[in-house]
Amino acid sequence: MSEIYFTPPTPKPHAPRNPAVVNAYLVGGGIASLAAATHLIHDAHVPPKQIHIIESGPVPGGSMDGAGTAEKGYILRGGRMLNFSYLCTYDLLALIPSLKDPSKTVKQELDEFNAVPGNKTNAHARVVAKGENGPEIVDVSKMGLSMKDRKDLLFVAEASEKTLGARRIDEFFGKEFFTTKFWFMWDTMFAFEPWHSAVEFKRYLHRFIQEFPRINSLAGVDRTPYNQYDSIILPIERYLKAQGVEFRYDTKVTSLSFAPTDSMTATEIHFASSKSGATGLIHIEPSDICFLTLGSMTSCSSLGSNTTPPKPLPTPEQAQTAPDGSWQLWASLANSTANPQHYAKFGNPSNFYTRVEESNWLSFTVTLNDPSFIKQYEDWSGNKAGTGALVTFKDSNWLMSIVVPHQPHFINQPENVQAFWGYGLFPSKKGNFVDKPMAECSGEEILRELLGHLNFPLQPTLGTSLTIPCMLPYITSQFLTRKEGDRPHVIPEGSTNLALLGQFVEMERDTVFTVEYSVRAAQMAVHELMGTKMRPKDIYRGEHHVGVLVNALRMLLT
Repeated sequence: MSEIYFTPPTPKPHAPRNPAVVNAYLVGGGIASLAAATHLIHDAHVPPKQIHIIESGPVPGGSMDGAGTAEKGYILRGGRMLNFSYLCTYDLLALIPSLKDPSKTVKQELDEFNAVPGNKTNAHARVVAKGENGPEIVDVSKMGLSMKDRKDLLFVAEASEKTLGARRIDEFFGKEFFTTKFWFMWDTMFAFEPWHSAVEFKRYLHRFIQEFPRINSLAGVDRTPYNQYDSIILPIERYLKAQGVEFRYDTKVTSLSFAPTDSMTATEIHFASSKSGATGLIHIEPSDICFLTLGSMTSCSSLGSNTTPPKPLPTPEQAQTAPDGSWQLWASLANSTANPQHYAKFGNPSNFYTRVEESNWLSFTVTLNDPSFIKQYEDWSGNKAGTGALVTFKDSNWLMSIVVPHQPHFINQPENVQAFWGYGLFPSKKGNFVDKPMAECSGEEILRELLGHLNFPLQPTLGTSLTIPCMLPYITSQFLTRKEGDRPHVIPEGSTNLALLGQFVEMERDTVFTVEYSVRAAQMAVHELMGTKMRPKDIYRGEHHVGVLVNALRMLLT
């Protein structure tokens, strides 16, 4: 298979720095910065008190969130698939003590949880169709691909990224491909849509080839005991704070200053209080380093309520004035007026924040105060809560999917309360049972639509539940078509002390919209800027294993 990618130049290795004199400033409190802080301690031996995480919001985690109460309703903007191939992520989790049992790591806790037979993922109702007498579970043992579909898949998989360029997925496939069982499972598992980047689609074909034989059951998905904020983010935050890492919350970084030299050396971090607006700056000394998370897939997200819809999609101008400041900061760094020396090395953020019609979808979290829904779901699907992974309603105008996780899903969740979440990939379309676009629906109306697809009675579920919808304008912005250079490199060319992190940097072969991408970038940045011996592990490449290839091809031929 082709090995030609949008390949970043290999940065010149930095001489090892003396960790005793390094102050590390990490802009953004998401998983990328948390991972970087952990590896600065473990791999580079930077004293924890010299590590500073600067976050515009009141809590860490970025897009990996989980909040709420049983009384007011729980909130998950989304969930993430974990997989044995996430070598960097699992290395990180092997360094973090469990909250429940500090003698174990979060990785050990994860392994033990997934080793319990009753927790293993094995979906029996992966795709659901509309039947004459209600919902019908589709037989997904076969992919339903035609010979043309298979040839088109092989062409995209083998083509170079330069050949695919800035073209869309649907430029390489016929209309019939987007009605196959393969597509319904692939696009809802990873949140691809036909207008997304063919390059990103190609990368996923390579990165997750090992999952082809079990795409219909999602048996390769690892689950966390609770939601990923409680199971991953909270333990990392507690660990870093116990070590002495400084967290500056409610502090929005607005710009960076650079030395007037040909090389890129950050000298100042300008910030403002998210609460009072008071401004200040941090001087970056010659021995210091700075890590900056670019952009945000959950910026401008808007919560509705059980009785009200979320706010409408933002304009590009509103993106630049969002409270988190993520798009404004990146835009200023890539602006030739604001940053005349180095703007060209920061990519093209406008490609990702000006196309909300192509990058949005809507998620919702349901808090149940009556056991009826879970019991009906388990009886109908054949899956106990936590074992079914995604259920996709293929005839839903919204292309709705739900995930009913293991209960409790939140650390503070009472025994008599259950919670689950779902999403719709086409929120601008009218529902099948509710005659209005999903984006204009209250939480109660979204739950009513779901109950219609399941053919479950409205009561008592509707009257005893709270459903909170969330509009996510940029949730798949990293999947948008792009040109080479639109995403900057982890270590920009000529940088002496600045690394870029997150979902909008360029790393060959790996796939965005994964925790692994953020963690890998963090590990790479620590290695490069600190000159450590510890490199990130190579990407797992299932295509190099004969057994994986044979099983994948066998599945594609069904």
